[in-house]
Amino acid sequence: MTTILVITAGMGQPSSTQLLGQRLGEATLAGLREAGQQGVQLRHVELRTLAADLASYLVSRVPSQALREVFEAVGEASGVIAVTPVFNASFSGLFKLFFDLLEEGLLAGRPVLLAATGGTQRHSLVIDHAMLPMFHYLKARVLPLGVFAATKDWGGSETRLSRRIGQAGAQFAELVAATPVVRPVDAFEHVTSFEDLLRG
Repeated sequence: MTTILVITAGMGQPSSTQLLGQRLGEATLAGLREAGQQGVQLRHVELRTLAADLASYLVSRVPSQALREVFEAVGEASGVIAVTPVFNASFSGLFKLFFDLLEEGLLAGRPVLLAATGGTQRHSLVIDHAMLPMFHYLKARVLPLGVFAATKDWGGSETRLSRRIGQAGAQFAELVAATPVVRPVDAFEHVTSFEDLLRG
């Protein structure tokens, strides 16, 4: 089973960040199906629903069940699409916190497509200047083509944005199809309490 995991850090419901992730995921699935891949699926994770879980894990080092399941989904995903809004010229704190708390090596060699949303095109460099260095550090296999969507990109026919989404989805599908998936060992498999974590 080929699974594309879309992780978005939008604050609202709905949000342009969530919408961009959804459309990139759909474009990737279309590319995989056109290439003849069967049994492909899309899964979405909205980090705003895990904000309390992430904060608790940061201080306790004991993940909630919901957080365990999301971390496992990252480890099992054939590809990850990561989308953040731009706050103060960089990715959001919630977005950074999630990837800070991932087990080391979980993204190593895994295909990742980066995308961001912001008020104006002035923020478009966030992908290259902020997101890319972090995902290189995590040893992800990052698609060179990222997608940035400014507020004005959603108006009218969205022709230019749709073209960028389609192009990125097609290229990411190729990258995913060419990359074998290796599932890391579940680092939390035997952690059921704070005492278990200390003993481990």
